[in-house]
Amino acid sequence: MKFYSKYIFLLLIFTISCGKSEKETDVDQQLEKDALVINEAIKLSKNQFNLEKMELAQVQKKSFPITIKTTGMVDVPPNSRAIISSFIGGYIKNTPLLIGDKVKKGQPLVTIENLEFIQIQQEFLEVSEQLNYLRSEYERQKQLFDENISSKKSFLNAESNFKKTRAMYNGLRKKLEMLNIDPENVENGKITSVVTIYAPISGSITSVDVSAGTYVSPADAIMEIINTDHIHLELKVFEKDALKLKEDQKVTFKIPEYSGEVFEGEVHLIGKSIDENRTIQVHAHMKDDEKHQFIVGMFVEANIIINESLQNALPEDAIIEVDNKNYVLLLKSDENDLYTFTKNEVIVGESYNGFKELKVTIPFKENERFLVGGFNLVNE
Repeated sequence: MKFYSKYIFLLLIFTISCGKSEKETDVDQQLEKDALVINEAIKLSKNQFNLEKMELAQVQKKSFPITIKTTGMVDVPPNSRAIISSFIGGYIKNTPLLIGDKVKKGQPLVTIENLEFIQIQQEFLEVSEQLNYLRSEYERQKQLFDENISSKKSFLNAESNFKKTRAMYNGLRKKLEMLNIDPENVENGKITSVVTIYAPISGSITSVDVSAGTYVSPADAIMEIINTDHIHLELKVFEKDALKLKEDQKVTFKIPEYSGEVFEGEVHLIGKSIDENRTIQVHAHMKDDEKHQFIVGMFVEANIIINESLQNALPEDAIIEVDNKNYVLLLKSDENDLYTFTKNEVIVGESYNGFKELKVTIPFKENERFLVGGFNLVNE
């Protein structure tokens, strides 16, 4: 924390009386400059201590997690993502949707026009009419064969033609259904050059890659739909930590570009192979994800908690950082309506639940107390 010098200054001015002379003020200012060097006692009136809502705290034993640090992204299951394309190429006739629009399953997305659609329907009509004739011929030949009037060869020939044409009919019918063209309408003489593509899932449009008049082939992506009802985390864990992973382990994560807020989740699935980057895939579910507006593709920094350990700790607001060193203000005396503090350097570890781990400390005595709080005023 770079505000330590301001903090010292605040504590020093608490002891200044209204009647100090300019000379005494200069002395106090000099003490403020020298405080970090000579570790002089810092005095604070109890009135100011209470007014600024400061507190005193003792070193406590707190449980700190042992974690695996990893990174990843917010993602959705494969069945919650759909790339829209056409089975047959054509020209985009109408595309009314924009990125961000919400759609429901079965909703029209885009229309495509192509003369080939007409040819398929014509073939289907011809085969349909031919099938009706061949069905009648097959039934007639079967009856004649059963009555020993017609030869077996004539019957088999009629049967072969009928079944071959029926297969063609079913194939063309299925092709029309895949193009969202109603075969019944075609058989009733309603032929169209335009087909409509419908949404296969509900969700939001995340990309639109075409505009009216664009020609698309079957391999081209027209748009993408993502359903964010079941978002999760996809994390990458290095090979050296793979054997420490277990399902249901707690995960804490944050999105650096979003805020410093920490969110929770748990390990749901663990990959069974190491990829070319020597990492293993970990699938984690988020806790209360519906309360947050996570966006698919967001980068996350995560910690997978594999164990816990008890460590000495102080509240985070009791630790002051100056020039990459950390200090605490130790209460030395409490008398004459004044608190007296001294500065002591400490080495800290992880932060968790508002506490910071003290990894190496000077030998503090039991029940010694440290200054906490009052930093909001210092930051002004």
